[in-house]
Amino acid sequence: MRINKLDNVEVNLEDGHKYALRDIKKGENIIKYGNPIGHATADIKEGEHVHTHNVATNLSDNLTYTYTEKSVDFSTRQGTKTFMGYLRENGEVGVRNEVWIVNTVGCVNKISERLAALTGAFAFPHPFGCSQMGGDQELTQKILRGLVNHPNAAGVLVLGLGCENNNIEVFKGVLGEYDPKRVKFLNCQDVEDEIEAGITLIRELQAYAATFRRVELPLSRLRVGLKCGGSDGYSGITANPLVGRFCDALIAEGGSCVLTEVPEMFGAEHLLMERCINREVFEKTVSLVNDFKDYYKRHGQVVYENPSPGNKKGGITTLEEKSLGCVQKGGSAPVVDVLKYGQTVSKNGLSLLDGPGNDIVAITNLTAAGAHLILFTTGRGTPLGAPVPTVKVATNANLAKNKHTWIDFDASPVLSGEDIDEDFFQFVTEVASGKETKNETFGYREISIFKDGVTL
Repeated sequence: MRINKLDNVEVNLEDGHKYALRDIKKGENIIKYGNPIGHATADIKEGEHVHTHNVATNLSDNLTYTYTEKSVDFSTRQGTKTFMGYLRENGEVGVRNEVWIVNTVGCVNKISERLAALTGAFAFPHPFGCSQMGGDQELTQKILRGLVNHPNAAGVLVLGLGCENNNIEVFKGVLGEYDPKRVKFLNCQDVEDEIEAGITLIRELQAYAATFRRVELPLSRLRVGLKCGGSDGYSGITANPLVGRFCDALIAEGGSCVLTEVPEMFGAEHLLMERCINREVFEKTVSLVNDFKDYYKRHGQVVYENPSPGNKKGGITTLEEKSLGCVQKGGSAPVVDVLKYGQTVSKNGLSLLDGPGNDIVAITNLTAAGAHLILFTTGRGTPLGAPVPTVKVATNANLAKNKHTWIDFDASPVLSGEDIDEDFFQFVTEVASGKETKNETFGYREISIFKDGVTL
């Protein structure tokens, strides 16, 4: 399969790997998706396998980009489609009506897990919240704040120990204004029986949650996170373009999508920059990419230490190739905003979110940014799930068949030319309206927080 008329390689649909469409000279760029994905390290004959043995990345250090003034069409037709969600007292919208336990510190992880088991609330253990300094602790606090404020949680118990750096009184300063009917606090050191006290508070929160009922809401209120993990040679052909078309359709309805995994924009960032609605968003996108490269260099790492062994086995050769497939999840809509790690979505349209590609960190980041659900494409498969519904979209039929307890939707019919866009749009709308995803059914819900600082 030749993806773009400019390509000098084609994809074998049997294994997802690339083969030369013509003779390619040493040093010549390998073109896929109409863009360079690296260069040939040796002469390659027509029909020869094109992969890590004869291709190297073109990526290097920070680049300079030039903004070109252009007219970006950003028209929407808000309110024509709906879903069934929960309207909160503060005007926010949720797609689930749960009670969450959010720990200020890892020391109370097992207590939160016991409380969850005894009450049916959801706990999300993490090892942080103490012995951290400066900006590193701030990262923890921002993500925890995003979880506490998430509208899928009708009620939240903030569970602390009492002596941690991020103790409840300190965290309240970061959290800001909150509704005491919806958010309650418990320092375990302050009570004789923390389990009994925790159960009492959770029951109060569950009673409050029970006052909400699903109502019809415009699809323009929906915020969707975009993520891929365990990509393969089919990712940029089936699942990622499918998600991209969904993204465009949702944004046309006035909704919002969030694209993260900054290292997996390297080599494809120019495509996103061309879609920025103005110079300010363009400059933020430039900083987003170059600042993450600086992060790599501060730690003595090269910016192209990707793809993973699983990606390579699936047919992906360089980070540029992976990135050109990954960014397709963002469709073709204009880029309206760039968010820092721990910030929340505030604009309708496509936003870029600072953060790494690590699967658990990224889905937590998207959740804390306010995504109601996450569309997670995968070619290798993973059971991983976020605190919010995590729709696993398989790039190939074998994965969908063999891992039916992980996968929610099979994108492989795209390979045979089948149009499944409407089916997928309907499926996601059903998830937003209450249909369980596999991660919810089997309890695969967890978090992790990005760390780049000193631990005492």
